[in-house]
Amino acid sequence: MEILNENEINTRLEKLEGWEFKDDAIHTSFQFENFKEAFSVMVRIAFEAEAQQHHPNWNNVYNELQISLSTHDAGGVTEKDFKLARSIESILGGEE
Repeated sequence: MEILNENEINTRLEKLEGWEFKDDAIHTSFQFENFKEAFSVMVRIAFEAEAQQHHPNWNNVYNELQISLSTHDAGGVTEKDFKLARSIESILGGEE
């Protein structure tokens, strides 16, 4: 998989509200009503990530979920990261 350059990344980020590029990854965070809702979304994302064979770096504290995507074996951000980001946005479409 080919690493995207910063211009390509920023162009793709224009279509993903709330995502940013830093430290060789794309990042976002979400807040939910409580831990149960945050964890429920994490489970849904986990099933999609497994189906895509691409797994996020994430952190959850109570009702906040922070997600970072980077294709580690490619050494940077690739189209694979944007595919998963779009899937995450689709999963969260009715959640917030």
